[in-house]
Amino acid sequence: MSLGDRSRDILQSREGLLAFVVTVLTAAAAHGAGAPSHAIAMHGAPALLATFDHLPYAEPAARKGGRLAIGFQGTFDSLNPFNLKAGSTAQGLVGNVFESLMTRSLDEPFTLYGLVAQTIETDADRTFATFRLDPRAHFSDGTRITAEDVRFSFDLLKSKGRPQQRAAYSLVKAVEVKGEATIRFDLSGSADRELPLTLALMPVLPRHRVDPATFEETSLAAPIGSGPYKITEIAPGERLTLRRDPSYWAKDLPIRRGLYNFDEIRIEYYRDANSMFEAFRAGLLDFRVETSPQRWVTGYDFPAVREKRVHREALHAGGPKGMEGFAFNLRRPLFADVRVREALGLVLDFEWINANLYDGLLTRTTSFFDDSELASTGRPASAAERALLAPFPGVVRDDILEGRWRPNVTDGSGQDRDAPRRALALLREAGYELADGRLVKDNVPLAFEIMVKDRNQERLGLNYAQSLARIGVTARVRLVDEVQYQRRRQKFDFDMMIGLWLASASPGNEQRARFGSASAGQDASFNLAGVKSDAVDAMIEALLAARSREDFVAAVRAYDRVLLSGFYVVPLFHAADVWVAASAMLARPSVLPAYGTPIGSSTLDTWWRKP
Repeated sequence: MSLGDRSRDILQSREGLLAFVVTVLTAAAAHGAGAPSHAIAMHGAPALLATFDHLPYAEPAARKGGRLAIGFQGTFDSLNPFNLKAGSTAQGLVGNVFESLMTRSLDEPFTLYGLVAQTIETDADRTFATFRLDPRAHFSDGTRITAEDVRFSFDLLKSKGRPQQRAAYSLVKAVEVKGEATIRFDLSGSADRELPLTLALMPVLPRHRVDPATFEETSLAAPIGSGPYKITEIAPGERLTLRRDPSYWAKDLPIRRGLYNFDEIRIEYYRDANSMFEAFRAGLLDFRVETSPQRWVTGYDFPAVREKRVHREALHAGGPKGMEGFAFNLRRPLFADVRVREALGLVLDFEWINANLYDGLLTRTTSFFDDSELASTGRPASAAERALLAPFPGVVRDDILEGRWRPNVTDGSGQDRDAPRRALALLREAGYELADGRLVKDNVPLAFEIMVKDRNQERLGLNYAQSLARIGVTARVRLVDEVQYQRRRQKFDFDMMIGLWLASASPGNEQRARFGSASAGQDASFNLAGVKSDAVDAMIEALLAARSREDFVAAVRAYDRVLLSGFYVVPLFHAADVWVAASAMLARPSVLPAYGTPIGSSTLDTWWRKP
């Protein structure tokens, strides 16, 4: 339907007139008129008009009240999630305590709606972004949020924030405070169409309570934010309690209607997965996401389940499934040869692992954006993809370019012979030879350590090590505690570890911190493999510069093909659903978000407690 056709239908009422005006303003903003808008989409127009009542996956009539008790594995030694030393920061702070200028709708690939910033203004080329703050917005201590707080947050995170923030904010040419509630960012020359959205997701910190001189230090002082909860109890490394703020400034906004329904959220930390599960069995926790297929099948025959005090369900997870796998650390010369990486990946026996360890419930991951239109596997490269890849001949293998490549499939016996034969052939090409049952090159054996953080990872690592031993490779599996694990991960002090790269329906700036060349040398980045590739960098720039969804999809698929051709990761697996077990006293909306986790957030921001 054209805009003119639509106008004749909706101008029959005053409500229709208002909706029409909002539609015109949104369209004008999208086409470069620079009008302030309540929302911004990475591609296309926002799905919800300014007159929307609530998010599609929120229940506006949800009951407020009660307590939620949840558990996380690990520990924490800091309450600042925004600096480099935040490897063991307490979870559940972002969103609950700290808020950003705008917030995401999980029902759209990448669309942000106003929160602390009531509107955003930009142009067709996205050479600037102007935010006008909601005059009602205030921190939990009652102090009004101003444009100076936004400027303070930007400057602080640009100089002392996490690597991905520093990299993105450094693209901003200039910042101008234009009154108490307006701030303008000059983005000219950045060539990054996602940058206005990146800035919109910036947390707003209180300049009257944050000391820049100590910002980089770990701290257990209860922070001040503008979110719906305050921290009321801190037991370092063990427990955190959040209490809903009755004076929360945004509690009646449509973007928050039906969300943050529990009066109190009690977060308990557990050193290992088994103790956390036993706490749930005993009724000490209200909710858990089950990550063990074997436990999901066999571990829930206990009284609370039989008596229907606990219910289980598999909730479909929308959007790309991302990548989990054994990551090679290319900073180690041992893994510099792509033939070595491909060979070591060939011997992972997924079919045996899935049948014997995971009851056949998992699916082998074949793409960094699996189960979505962004995945390249199974699809021949389009003309647009080939044009993007043309400056990098030979970087993408023919079978990956044509969509024929798949991770190796074994016979599932645990004694498959084809994969070891192919792996040994590749290793011989790379200069390795078998000597006394060990693979050696220049008298140096092919040996490395696999760092793991829990018993589930250890079991998987030991199985992989056994498969590697069949071809003469020595892989030692080392289980380390949470603190040591985070320290070594941040400093890239490992040979191989299991990495997880979650995927969204609109990958963007975060890809620079995952696989961009600059991030390979940045402590605490997510570039675990140490990828340095001109082709990877170019594909990231292409997906950031894409103006249409079609161009964006082509760029992401080309990016996926380059990553797959590098064999930086031995792909593992994923589940199509999220397995949840919850107290029967908890309720959730009947509508699940189209993208992202079906539970909303890790602290169940869309759920509520029954009377």
